[in-house]
Amino acid sequence: MNEPLISTARQRSLSSRVVTGVLSLLLIGGIIVAIASFAYGRQAARQAYDRLLLGAANDIAESIAVIGGEPLTDLPVSAFQLLALAPDDRVAYAVRGSRGQLLTGQDHVRLPQSSTTGGPVFYDAPMQDEAARFVTVYRRFAERDFSGTVSVTVGQTLAARNVMALGLTRDALIASLVAGLALMVLATLVIRNAMAPLNKIADELLDRDPYDLTPMDRNVPAEVSVMIDAMNRFMLRLDRQVSSMRHLISDTAHQLRTPVAAIRAQSELIVEATDEDVRNQMVTRLTRRSRSLGELLDQMLSRALVIHRSDSAPPLPVDLRDIALNVVESKDHELLSPETEVELRIGPDEVIVLADEISLVEAAKNMFNNALRHGQSPVVIGVSQHGGSAEIWVEDAGSGPPADILDRIGERFERSAASSGRSAGLGLSIVRSVASAFAGELTMGRGENGFRVTLTLPAQTGETQ
Repeated sequence: MNEPLISTARQRSLSSRVVTGVLSLLLIGGIIVAIASFAYGRQAARQAYDRLLLGAANDIAESIAVIGGEPLTDLPVSAFQLLALAPDDRVAYAVRGSRGQLLTGQDHVRLPQSSTTGGPVFYDAPMQDEAARFVTVYRRFAERDFSGTVSVTVGQTLAARNVMALGLTRDALIASLVAGLALMVLATLVIRNAMAPLNKIADELLDRDPYDLTPMDRNVPAEVSVMIDAMNRFMLRLDRQVSSMRHLISDTAHQLRTPVAAIRAQSELIVEATDEDVRNQMVTRLTRRSRSLGELLDQMLSRALVIHRSDSAPPLPVDLRDIALNVVESKDHELLSPETEVELRIGPDEVIVLADEISLVEAAKNMFNNALRHGQSPVVIGVSQHGGSAEIWVEDAGSGPPADILDRIGERFERSAASSGRSAGLGLSIVRSVASAFAGELTMGRGENGFRVTLTLPAQTGETQ
């Protein structure tokens, strides 16, 4: 036995997709954290060393004194001790008078472009072709022999700042990397644990017998229950279809065995018969049996069609009046029972149901043909609507089958029912299948004018169409 071909292409599992997505988010988050850490490190280093610069400048400004009408400064050692905390950086300073003249320090140290003489002013400027950070503070004097503002500017290169910024960034990145790796491991474990029900479902499906179409256990997470419900509905439809086909095959074999055997036996008897009158009788009997077998095959094929379309054809709005017209205009009654009077009763208003038109035609034809074969003239086919129920019915003037058979007629291929009128049970079995497929009902009973068979379906009102 050949095994079905299975694709060898490796498919990405749902777990790997979720893990990849989570890891991608963590990677993007890590990049954002790295950028934020670098910005934070630079800002923290700048604030720390700006305070050192400001402290040194304030110490120098506090040391300025007015002597003989001129501001003089005695550079304090504490100011340079603060700046010595960055031993690899160069330092420059300048103390200028109220007119901008240099009192002490390096002449290349310039004042900030801002003209304010208020609080401290920080700015970046080159120091002998090297980037540096400067701060300028102002001290105002209002004495008898001197009145004006003295500025103190102190600058320092950025080597220590950059080292500090990189150190803070590195420390933050190491902590983020460790936390990220821990989160990746935890995320992977959590995702695999969350996906475990899917693996359980897959194992259960693989271990199932091919003919086991019972519903699967719904004790699964809510996200998976949607898939399980869909699978259960699909298996229910498949089970119904397979069961119908099994019954059809079994009943077909059962129903055909006897007529086929009878035709074969009669054919052999005809060959052996020598009397012409006996041969003619046998030929007549063989013709009748062949015609009966043909009718049986037609109904079996009709039932197979109904079974197939009940699950494959989408229900559409159908006017039952068109179904009744179709049955009458096909003129089957002229061949089956030309002497029977046929009447059509339909009204001017639509009678809409939601069903498959072909299946309804097959059901109506079987109801009509059964009445022609087994009922009494006249035969009436009609359509009516009562509230939310739409009906297509066939009525003949006869009394119908006996009560004990009436209860069983139409149940699959009930042989005792069928024997009362050759294929009445088979034809009404088709009608019952159509009724079941479209939430309808098949009813049979004796009325005032005779025996009536009715197919009732939910009517589609104007609001629901």
